[in-house]
Amino acid sequence: MKKLLSILFACLLVVGLTACGSKGETKTDEKKITVAASPVPHAVILEKAGEILKEQGWTLEVKEFEDYVQPIEVVESGDIDCNYFAHTPYLNNYNAEKGTTQTVVAGIHYEPYGIYPGTRASLADLQDGDEILVPNDGTNETRALLLLQDNGIITLPEGTDVFSLVTALDATPTGAKVVIKEVEAAQISRLRDQAAVVVLNGNYALAAGLSVAKDSIAYETSTSNAAETYVNVISVKAGNENNEGVKALCDVLQSQAIVDFINETYDGSVIPFVK
Repeated sequence: MKKLLSILFACLLVVGLTACGSKGETKTDEKKITVAASPVPHAVILEKAGEILKEQGWTLEVKEFEDYVQPIEVVESGDIDCNYFAHTPYLNNYNAEKGTTQTVVAGIHYEPYGIYPGTRASLADLQDGDEILVPNDGTNETRALLLLQDNGIITLPEGTDVFSLVTALDATPTGAKVVIKEVEAAQISRLRDQAAVVVLNGNYALAAGLSVAKDSIAYETSTSNAAETYVNVISVKAGNENNEGVKALCDVLQSQAIVDFINETYDGSVIPFVK
């Protein structure tokens, strides 16, 4: 009996030591950063940043979203540390409408908006009744309408600027009596063949394989007010501004290595924001 008990005790001791050893091998202090991002160019840029962060001892996990709502909600819920997909005016407007607390911690890059051909090859070809598709959310629609105004297609109320919130109802055609149609931003590139021309967000143009420099009819210049106003940023839930991992991520995204990567990869479709 004593011999049997000794054997059982030895087995339990081995199991216990094995369990402890396994537990000890688990990295409970893993340095991890989680980000909610649009697939292109944000997730691509983050992939490069992740390589640099790995050398610094960080693990970067990226969750991709195609819409402009979920990246904010998962950060607000605390499921993800930060997001990288939007510009400040959009975040401010979302906060005001939804009661969220998104706080900008760093500006990373700028994506010029472009007007792209659909059934019409140029703006001079526009005819009465032609449809122009623009994003249907407040700040991005304003931005699209300002670009159309800059190119002589419409006029907007006096004093309209990048901080205004205007819609298609505020636009007056200046030549051809075009129809401005508001569409969810992610859908516009898929509907190009159903409209005369479309105004695309930079990330959705890239996702559709379009180059703002080569494929658009007209686009925002890097010296425009839009260039600084609509910088894509890293944002967090209020109170998380000093998160160590988010700070490390921002440092890498603003580094010369990422500036060079963006310039070499996107040929003007994405412009690093360097102050």
